[in-house]
Amino acid sequence: MRILHVIPSLNPAGGGPIEAVTRLGLEYRRQGANNVEILTLDPPEAEWIKTFPLPCHAIGPAFLKYSYTTRLVPWLRTHAPRFDLIVVNGVWQYTSFGVWRALHGTNSRYVVFTHGMLDPWFKRHYPLKHMKKWLYWPWADYRVLRDAAAVLFTSEEEKRLARHSFWLYRCNERVINYGTAAAPPDDGSSADRFRRAFPSVGNKRILLFLGRIHEKKGCELLIRAYATLLRESPGARDLWHLVFVGPDTRDAYRRSLERLIDQTCPEGSVTWTGLLTGNLKWDAFRAADVFALTSHQENFGIAVAEALACGVPVLLSNQVNIWREIADDNAGFIENDDDAGARTLLQKWASLDEGAREAMRANALRCFSTRFDVRHTSIQLAETLQAVM
Repeated sequence: MRILHVIPSLNPAGGGPIEAVTRLGLEYRRQGANNVEILTLDPPEAEWIKTFPLPCHAIGPAFLKYSYTTRLVPWLRTHAPRFDLIVVNGVWQYTSFGVWRALHGTNSRYVVFTHGMLDPWFKRHYPLKHMKKWLYWPWADYRVLRDAAAVLFTSEEEKRLARHSFWLYRCNERVINYGTAAAPPDDGSSADRFRRAFPSVGNKRILLFLGRIHEKKGCELLIRAYATLLRESPGARDLWHLVFVGPDTRDAYRRSLERLIDQTCPEGSVTWTGLLTGNLKWDAFRAADVFALTSHQENFGIAVAEALACGVPVLLSNQVNIWREIADDNAGFIENDDDAGARTLLQKWASLDEGAREAMRANALRCFSTRFDVRHTSIQLAETLQAVM
């Protein structure tokens, strides 16, 4: 099957959707198939395009937050017949509506991965943006989803929630359990390499966050819970270190987090690494004692699966849509996405003895292997795509 993935950008700072497209494509290549290509609106000279490991057509630059370009529709009308299926990654940008414009009324078929972008959390927290989307929805993305061969969700929870964003909603829903690639082999020196790269961490136990620095991630909950742990637990200051791994943005939210750290946490107890990729990203996971994601909204969480792949237990809010799988496998702890929940997560992990931690590390690795390995995802996705064709 010849597949074209369409995505606004392959900039790794974009997080989960880019990682998912990359890992799926590489897994198909590992299986001996060289039939996956990527269409992106990045400019051809972008650094991440030069090093991207799959065949890639960069037809940008695109303009505005909407990522508009006049090149998209003509390119698709010319090249879409080469492919058996087009996979649209995300909504609310011109890539989705452009695919609909180019393929509507033709024999070419497409499916849509929403990547959590229909979660009603955005409706509640950005009401003005939601009103603007309502003006756009009936004549654009509603039709994109309505006419798709399938709309793909990464969990039953994401599918259920998507139905509550807009009352005008109709599509062929399918659930694909997402995943990522197994971690590369560890030569035993990963943790030491990470600590040498970021000496402020020292030899302390690392509480790790890895992802976009965005309001929906609930980073402020993690910081306040961490500050409470250091303040109220004897010896905790000498035992724990909080590490944030993510794009080095300087927006208002990031600045508010830095002020919160200055006000609540001991000096030098938090490290910002910026975006990490390749081996250094995996070194961060392997150096971690535990991974934390106290999100207010998360349709899947590729970083959660990556942590599990390294045998690192996870502390999650119940707004991460795969929390039930984690709880069922005893691969971490789950609480509400509020201050009390975040404090409880850290207290539960800190109170475990080493034997209990080791047992949960084994559970984490087993959870990844049985549920979130991209090899399972690729098989399930291939079966689903064959079915909708």
